[in-house]
Parts: sequence; C-alpha cells; structure tokens
Amino acid sequence: MSKLTHLDEQGRAHMVDVGAKPDTERTAVARGEIHMKQETFELIRDGQIKKGDVLTVAQIAGISASKRTSELIPLCHPLFLSKVDVDLVLDESLPGVVITATAKVTGKTGVEMEALTAVSVAALTVYDMAKAAEKTMRIQNIRLLEKHGGQSGDVVNE
Repeated sequence: MSKLTHLDEQGRAHMVDVGAKPDTERTAVARGEIHMKQETFELIRDGQIKKGDVLTVAQIAGISASKRTSELIPLCHPLFLSKVDVDLVLDESLPGVVITATAKVTGKTGVEMEALTAVSVAALTVYDMAKAAEKTMRIQNIRLLEKHGGQSGDVVNE
C-alpha cells in the first residue's frame, strides 16, 4: 500500500500541495443506482411525481454538486471544471434509476471526487423528490468506473 497522501509526517490531515505538478487533461466517470418499488418507478417514468420532473432536477443537482465538491469534502482542491455530464436512465430491471457522471478538467489534480459527488447528490435528489411515494428506496453501488490522466495514469474498474 502506498503512503497516504492526506497525512503529514505527524499523522495530521492536510491538503496535498499540487503546485509543482503539471497541468494535464483529466477525466473521471462514476456510476450508482437508486432502487425502488415498481410503483414508484412508474410514477417517475410517467411524470406523476408531485414535486416535478425527477430526472431533470436530479441531473441539475448532480452538476451543481460536482462544482461544489471542495466545499463538501474537506481536503479536496477547488477545481475549474471544463465539463460535467450527469446522465440518469430509468432501468426497469432494477427497477430504478442508473446515474452516470463524467467530469473533466485540465489541471494538477483529478476529478474522481467530483464525478462521485455528482452521482451521490443526483441519487439523493431522486430520493428526495420521490420519498412521498416511497421511503424504502435504496441508493447503492456508487463507484468510480474509470479515470484518465495524471501521474497515476488510467484506471478502469468496469
């Protein structure tokens, strides 16, 4: 296991100094799901949730959250994101919603946390918008699918 980069020599948490690193193009893709009852799935699919268009609101929430990741995760660097896509797809086989987020930046540090934050907040938004119909929805399997760029190179998990 490599050295934990967010701990100093005394074991205290600190923000990593990335000042000497070169700017490179970096991309990360994350995914997660929210599982629900068939009845709730149908309400979302048919646009019958009283709060409004669940998928559009969740998409906007995910994009907005990705831009605020450094405010939510204490040791993350603020990034000037060049692109964030959040895609929500109804999947009857779950039943539920599959959420995929892609974040891009040209910078000194990666965008994995921004992609993961986008998926997490989009899923929480789906839950919030549909909780009047069902309180047993399950947010699960949020994970990094892939990342590209930077010193550690490419990682493809799926």
